[in-house]
Amino acid sequence: MLDYPLIWAFLIAVAVMMYVVLDGFDLGIGAQFLMEKKEDDRDVMMNTIAPVWDGNETWLVLGGGGLLAVFPLAYSIILPALYIPMILMLIGLILRGVAFEYRPRATHAFLWWDWAFCGGSALAALMQGVSLGTLVHGIPVQDRHFAGGAFDWLSPFSILTALAVLVGYMLLGAGWLILKTSGQLQENARRRAKILGPALLVLIGLVSLWTPFINADYFSKWLAWPAVLYTSLVPVLVVACAGVFWIGLREKSDWMPFVGALGIFITSFAGLGISFYPYIVPTSVTIWQAAGPDVSLSFLLAGTVVLLPIILIYTAHAYWVFRGKTDSHGGYH
Repeated sequence: MLDYPLIWAFLIAVAVMMYVVLDGFDLGIGAQFLMEKKEDDRDVMMNTIAPVWDGNETWLVLGGGGLLAVFPLAYSIILPALYIPMILMLIGLILRGVAFEYRPRATHAFLWWDWAFCGGSALAALMQGVSLGTLVHGIPVQDRHFAGGAFDWLSPFSILTALAVLVGYMLLGAGWLILKTSGQLQENARRRAKILGPALLVLIGLVSLWTPFINADYFSKWLAWPAVLYTSLVPVLVVACAGVFWIGLREKSDWMPFVGALGIFITSFAGLGISFYPYIVPTSVTIWQAAGPDVSLSFLLAGTVVLLPIILIYTAHAYWVFRGKTDSHGGYH
């Protein structure tokens, strides 16, 4: 018999990972938007993501909707704990989306839309990092309900993870610009990547060192024997991906910095999976405790088996059609 809760936990994890790596570089480009002083360069930055940014957010809908439909108990605990950062994240995404539509057509208040695009992207990235830090730090649960306060999400650890996510997204964005642009804009992105890369590794290191001491369960998963034999592969792979990233910068490769940054994110996400499993609300509610009835999960899985390949196909098609370098003439219309 199929373990439907475990299958769905894997699918939701994949959806969240896809959102992080795809919409991550979108948000990262937005967060560094004002670092380019020329309007033509800002146009190119926006044009590099214009064909794919809204499709990238499909994965956020799939992950969030899947959590509500499949793990309603987890949803009912996590959402009250994160009401404020989730609302702020949505405000950021709205600002960014509106700026996408209005900026190319603006006849006045042009700078406002630049700030809306940059600020909305940075706000969304920071709130996603805060939410992640809150989950890792632990949500107080009593009688299957959220038992904390409205501002429990604001802690030194969640602020650290927020900075890590923002810097990581900016690194992905810089890698995407190296891949998709040329000339001075590409050189500017490469120069920023040389700063963002080491900064991200330092932040990942701080989060990784702090996490095992938050909860004894994390400590046993990461540092106890014999678990350390396989968990030690995660930092090794992060370092290997960082090596790919750095070699790409040194050799002035167009694609290696972006691939290396993606590898860092995916490997770090795998590390989160090690910390979380078997919990969906870390150290409080397991995957199986939070799941709905198997009959509901099997029904939803049947639809997802049809839907997921369609999402993958149109996502891959969009990236294939708009492959290659971008210039200021490929405007968003």
